[in-house]
Amino acid sequence: MGIYEELKARGLIAQVTNEEEIRKMVNSGKAKFYIGFDCTADSLTAGHFMALTLMKRLQDAGNEPVALIGGGTTMIGDPSGRSDMRRMLTKEDIDHNAECFRRQMERFIEFGPGKATMVNNADWLLSLNYIELLREVGACFSVNNMLRAECYRQRMEKGLSFLEFNYMIMQSYDFYYLYKNYGCNMQFGGDDQWSNMLGGTELIRRKLGADAHAMTITLLTDSQGNKMGKTAGNAVWLDPNKTSPFDFYQYWRNVADADVLKCIRMLTFLPLEEIDAMSGWEGSELNRAKEILAYELTKLVHGEDEAARAQAAARSFFGGEGESQNIPTTELSDGDFADGEIGILDLMIKGGLAPSKREGRTLIGQGGVLLDGEKVTDPAMTLTKEAVASGVVIKKGKKTYHRYTVR
Repeated sequence: MGIYEELKARGLIAQVTNEEEIRKMVNSGKAKFYIGFDCTADSLTAGHFMALTLMKRLQDAGNEPVALIGGGTTMIGDPSGRSDMRRMLTKEDIDHNAECFRRQMERFIEFGPGKATMVNNADWLLSLNYIELLREVGACFSVNNMLRAECYRQRMEKGLSFLEFNYMIMQSYDFYYLYKNYGCNMQFGGDDQWSNMLGGTELIRRKLGADAHAMTITLLTDSQGNKMGKTAGNAVWLDPNKTSPFDFYQYWRNVADADVLKCIRMLTFLPLEEIDAMSGWEGSELNRAKEILAYELTKLVHGEDEAARAQAAARSFFGGEGESQNIPTTELSDGDFADGEIGILDLMIKGGLAPSKREGRTLIGQGGVLLDGEKVTDPAMTLTKEAVASGVVIKKGKKTYHRYTVR
């Protein structure tokens, strides 16, 4: 089985422009492909997993990845599937985020000559002459075709700014530039990017009379229909300072029964034969499959030791032993206490269990908060510094734990 056939067997391929040609290029290791990452934060999320593992699979098969950091496109909005524009960032913010991305990507792909390359589209987009762009690139795009694209049609009802309308042109120009200057002959992306990606292949054809190819990967969603990597409105980060290895493990341990084998097939590097053997698993066996998924992905991001610790902590908690050594912990300082006390709502916010006091009160009112195994009923409850110093554990919902101590 070639790598292209493996990608199909894992359910990763949604659409391609020329399957036979792409199959030959990928299986022979002749694809130099790019995937774009708009650096709107200082960490990648679990939602980037599909792209990261795809890059690793293809690199292992001899193909060459180009990681495109969207330093230029991050400065405008991407309307794809969004109801509002993203926050504008400074160049310093974007450069910092790009460096954070590179460090995290290095856990998946190898950078270096003939290996993988990281480029930033700010290097060419920010120096474009507007009149030249209109003449040389804008003339290649049909406004009628652009408005038929799903990403724009969704926004038309609520209003689409001219700024956002240019995103397709910017992304298309990226592929055109990479094709000319880096020999990049293929682009990959999520299936919500298909219209933008076709714009790039068409621009190359019209300007250079050359063929380039595009492939979209299936976007994995959870059982609630949210993009992968989002839970309770918060991103699941790859940075351990934003999402602890335990919480990261627990996110994957809690996927829906209907999604677990799909996630294992798409995201892990377990052999397909081993995954196929799980296809008949039911009931308690699915819990074992979820542990396998959570362990394998935590190992990829945080290493084997952290994955083992997270798994041991989860098993001890949910097995009723109550061990708190390996769960996420927040250390408080003297300044966190007022007159030697701290409120339960402040504790929840400091530990990331609630984004605001209002939502903390709602959780408590719903009976979803336990302190050392006892249900919290009073949102005005306070704890002394001495009590916290001994180590207290707050449980939110069924499976989210956080421990507090004092420095």
